[in-house]
Amino acid sequence: MYIETFSQMKKQLGQMEKWLETAATFAKTKSFDPNIFLGFRLAPDQLPFSRQVQIACDSAKLAASRLTGKEAPSHPDTEQTLEQLSARIRSVIAYLDGFSARDFEGAAERSITQPRWEGKTMTGANYFLEHAVPNFFFHITHVYALLRHNGVNVGKADYLGALSLRAP
Repeated sequence: MYIETFSQMKKQLGQMEKWLETAATFAKTKSFDPNIFLGFRLAPDQLPFSRQVQIACDSAKLAASRLTGKEAPSHPDTEQTLEQLSARIRSVIAYLDGFSARDFEGAAERSITQPRWEGKTMTGANYFLEHAVPNFFFHITHVYALLRHNGVNVGKADYLGALSLRAP
């Protein structure tokens, strides 16, 4: 279950990088600085676009790290351009490429915690299903929605990416 879901997260991160490329092209055709996307929000109390990308990346890498015990790469949240955000995405994909199904052996029973949980824990299985997966998709969907809301031509097919369709 874990390796398949992380494969999907890698795919979605790759799709998100394509959206950033589409956003940069859109900005160029409209003659504005593509990096203004980094500050966009859907609501005043929402984290900006750049943080949505950063948190989507962190959600994937930290989930893999917590479930396997392997150290995650550090990203200081200092990206100021779409290209820097793309580099972060590529870094996380490369990190996730380093895992195999064997790395996740025992992950379901592992005790998971993080600082904001104030000492509370979850099993790896509950953490993965109740927190890691929904959190990842929450933030990646906000990246998509912010681009759509601001006129970037991305659609459902861009969100889903290539499907494993076969002729009957």
